[in-house]
Amino acid sequence: MKVFKFGGASVKDAAGVKNLAKIVEQHDDSLMVVVSAMGKTTNAMEALVEAYMMRDLSLVSERFGTVMDYHIQISEALFDGGVSCISELLSLLEDKLKTEPSLNYDFEYDQIVPFGELLSTTIVSAYLNVVGYTNEWIDIRKYIRTDDCYRSANVNWDLTAHLLKSEIEFSQKQVFVSQGFIGSTENNLTTTLGREGSDYTGAILAHVLEAEYLAIWKDVPGVLNADPRWYPKATKVKELSYWEAIELTYYGAQVIHPKTLKPLQNAQIPLLVKSFVDASEPGTIIKSSEQHEYLGPIYVLKQDQVLISVSPKDFSFIIEESLSVIFQIFSKHRISLNLMQTSALNLSVCVDDSNRLEAAIADLQQQFVVRYNVDLELLTIRHYTNESIDKMLCNKEVIDSQVSRKTARYVLKKTEWLFD
Repeated sequence: MKVFKFGGASVKDAAGVKNLAKIVEQHDDSLMVVVSAMGKTTNAMEALVEAYMMRDLSLVSERFGTVMDYHIQISEALFDGGVSCISELLSLLEDKLKTEPSLNYDFEYDQIVPFGELLSTTIVSAYLNVVGYTNEWIDIRKYIRTDDCYRSANVNWDLTAHLLKSEIEFSQKQVFVSQGFIGSTENNLTTTLGREGSDYTGAILAHVLEAEYLAIWKDVPGVLNADPRWYPKATKVKELSYWEAIELTYYGAQVIHPKTLKPLQNAQIPLLVKSFVDASEPGTIIKSSEQHEYLGPIYVLKQDQVLISVSPKDFSFIIEESLSVIFQIFSKHRISLNLMQTSALNLSVCVDDSNRLEAAIADLQQQFVVRYNVDLELLTIRHYTNESIDKMLCNKEVIDSQVSRKTARYVLKKTEWLFD
């Protein structure tokens, strides 16, 4: 049995869904097919949540209409009467949007955004059945159980494993179609596993169901040494060790979700990153091995960064007690630190710019002097060379830096990236 995970770009339109079907048809093994929300649906659903929380009924109607029309267009392009397969889901979403929101943004997010995954998998499953490829659609919320840490839920591994192993059986060649990204609490309230969490879902299923491998199908030929959207000269990396891949995800590489690798590594299950544009290409394999091959520089760019500097109000040293208080505040507001530097009087951290940041800064200001810079980017160069550093920092304003034996990191003022 194998687990295939298809990202949103691979099913952004009817042609993408048809291509998914062709890829599935080329494999004779039993499959668990995990599908993300279609195209940019998650962004559209997040915009819908914003309108819902503001109770802007006109904007809610407009944004709901955009989501509805997009999915109806794709389903009707795939088969006659396509809208019938998603009408119930659309009605449930519309009913939810008519209710009064609670004050808990993260909770409401998790009750609305997952409709993107439910809609996409319903369309994919229905199309596979129409073209003669029998499959079973499953609601993964019944199996992946989590706590109530909305938008970044923690998986109850024991209960999840019990439910999956007792209820999901593969007999001969069998195909299941499942959502990624979502789970549920013991009270059956929907949760999400973190942005881009569909990869993690694939890893959970591969680990528990003892898959031969997990294949993630993307719009790139494999793992690249940079994101081609900002670095047009990016090239494919043929093979990575789990260790190296974990390092890259820690620094913010977006090809693989950070939580994805550990379950695979623990079970010694290889991860393949393949192109849905050319399924015959070998892609990149990530497995348990020493990294012998010279990789060359790998570049990771995190945008929308904020550099926060925290100092004691009495100009005393930053000691362990102060650091503990600062870290507790960031943890309380669920803000991850992407880079950290300490000096005698100051702690500087680089974090994602998010809607949680304002409250965290307000908490910090009660006990510390806080300064911050916005509109920044964080560049990480793994396996750097002097040439690679010079190339990347040309015409860039460096706000902060951190260099170790294998990794160089730079906080930069946001400007356009230009390459010869």
